[in-house]
Amino acid sequence: MTINCKGSIIDLSTPKVMGILNITPDSFYDGGKYKNNSDVLHQVENMLSEGATFIDIGAYSSRPGATHISEEEELQRILPVIDLLLKEFPEILISVDTFRSKIAKETIASGAAIINDISGGNMDVNMFATVAELQVPYIVMHMLRTPQNMQQDPTYKNVTTELIAFFAEKISTLRSLKLNDIIIDVGFGFGKTRVHNFELLQNLSLFKNLDVPILAGMSRKSMLYKTLGTTPQEALNATTSANTIALLNGASILRVHDVKEATEAITITNQLI
Repeated sequence: MTINCKGSIIDLSTPKVMGILNITPDSFYDGGKYKNNSDVLHQVENMLSEGATFIDIGAYSSRPGATHISEEEELQRILPVIDLLLKEFPEILISVDTFRSKIAKETIASGAAIINDISGGNMDVNMFATVAELQVPYIVMHMLRTPQNMQQDPTYKNVTTELIAFFAEKISTLRSLKLNDIIIDVGFGFGKTRVHNFELLQNLSLFKNLDVPILAGMSRKSMLYKTLGTTPQEALNATTSANTIALLNGASILRVHDVKEATEAITITNQLI
């Protein structure tokens, strides 16, 4: 299973790591952490040296109840960072975490390689046509409603079957638009209870029937630290445990804050194959 990123063919038969770079002031774990260009470059250099294949940049916080910002503010946050990273690391593969087609278009034009859409196309009717025109890998995530209200009593009859149906429909639409590289993300924590999250983790292998790569994003999330009664800062070991389960159940990409530990989890699980 491969994806084409700016002409580079990335083989996902060996799972890859996507390092998280949040340039928002209010993300749940690392919001406001990077105060200047030097901080950003240092963090990205660390993630690349530790084995990240992709760097996912988020300029819009999607934590539960996050503040909504304008397209202009999102662009003002993200475009300078893309320029900065491409100058320092010309071969870097940047994923942009956005649900807006305008942001997708402008960031890809600036040199980004992947669009990571938390809304799976539901928050911008032009997103599918835009990524199809751009012919870039597109991550379709499932989220119930919006970041502002997704955790208000999320309810499903059967979360696994409903999400499989959701992705089947999205993949069919994207294929009809001739988009080649589609990745799915069940959206741990996005409009799901803790029970829903662990059911999806347990059933992740069922999503392999959709025949597209699976991204797992559980890094330091509340499904882990609340289960342990701790904090995001104390959830690295739990993240590694969850990532290992995801890998054993077919995940092709781990989206994480801690690249070294995720890379090690991949190396260890690969010994079983």
